[in-house]
Amino acid sequence: MAEQQQPSNEKPFKITIPDEDLELLKTKLESTRFPDEIEDAKRDYGVPLADVQRLVAYWKDQFNWRDHETQLNEDLPQFTRDIEVEGFGTLNIHYVHRKSSVSTAIPLLFMHGWPGSFIEVRKILPLLIADSPEHPSFHVVAPSLPGYGFSEAPKKRGFALDQIAEVGHKLMLALGYDEYVTQGGDWGAFIGGRIASKYGGKNNKAWHSNLPLATAPRFSNRPLVWLQSYFTSLTPWEKAGLERTNWFRNQGQGYAHLQSTQPQTLGYGVTDSPAGVLAWIYEKLVNWSDDYKWTDDDVLTWISIYWFSRAGPAASLRIYYEHMKLSGDFSGPKNAKIPIGYSYFPKEIVIFPRHWYKEPHLVFESQHERGGHFAATECPDLLVGDLRKMFGKGGPAFGVVASRNGYAE
Repeated sequence: MAEQQQPSNEKPFKITIPDEDLELLKTKLESTRFPDEIEDAKRDYGVPLADVQRLVAYWKDQFNWRDHETQLNEDLPQFTRDIEVEGFGTLNIHYVHRKSSVSTAIPLLFMHGWPGSFIEVRKILPLLIADSPEHPSFHVVAPSLPGYGFSEAPKKRGFALDQIAEVGHKLMLALGYDEYVTQGGDWGAFIGGRIASKYGGKNNKAWHSNLPLATAPRFSNRPLVWLQSYFTSLTPWEKAGLERTNWFRNQGQGYAHLQSTQPQTLGYGVTDSPAGVLAWIYEKLVNWSDDYKWTDDDVLTWISIYWFSRAGPAASLRIYYEHMKLSGDFSGPKNAKIPIGYSYFPKEIVIFPRHWYKEPHLVFESQHERGGHFAATECPDLLVGDLRKMFGKGGPAFGVVASRNGYAE
């Protein structure tokens, strides 16, 4: 399929944080007030005081943002483009776009979530575009969600998943990709589901997620799966997954209640206090990953993208409020009639028995023994390996994009 000429409103983008913003950050870090801490608190009460003190000191005195800024610009070809969103006007969207050298590469839209950003595509990008006769290659597009990173934030209430799906879809069309596939975790999983429901078939040809979505089976909604639950023994992996899910529900999802009810109030803290946004997000990086060894530079690069974001950290919280007000639905895909693929990682925040996920269009599943919520960062080899299997020769979604099988001609 021939690619359309790129419209003239696309502009190359380089991250260039003003010196005065760096100076303000240092001033705020120098004036940080730390709370006290209960003896032997460990991680039971939240992020340990010693962790935040160490990271604040490193951020203030040793972390070199300019070095990381330069490296991000070298690793990730970035652009901005105006996207018209029905009912909300025009938003200037920031995105990463790198083409494979393979002309038949598969266009892939990568959607991040919270507390992630476009940086999550960094490790998988070189793997996805790689040219090899052994596996398919991809053209990769990874936008910053509206209000995240360097994308403009919506100003009107009601901007939720359908609107973000519209942004991603229109971005792919603007880039000349009339047919494409999607991948995402966290909010990216929900957005991928919306794209599949709204644009699946004609434009969106397949969807893969590392946050599998499922509806709890009841006799009223899924009688066969409900009945199967009484005759299916859970595997040790599934039992551990339910324990993980129970932990998250009981001890890990308080953030979601806050962000979906009074995000503006929380926004003052994460916007004015670098230590505040650091602790708020660092907690999730550690708790939601599979013993991943986050370096201080990893963490602070990740957090700095929020701190220096175009709209400020508070804008990223509002998606929770908008989603809950409009639907509050965190169940599985609906009305998606395109091939779906799921990758299961043992330290994902929510893991259900495998038979819960069964539905007519689920064509690919892969269960792993390592990895957590941030699969693209923690285990890029496994995530990309699954995409290669799903879309490669012999895979269930091979050739779903017309004239694009991912292999060199």
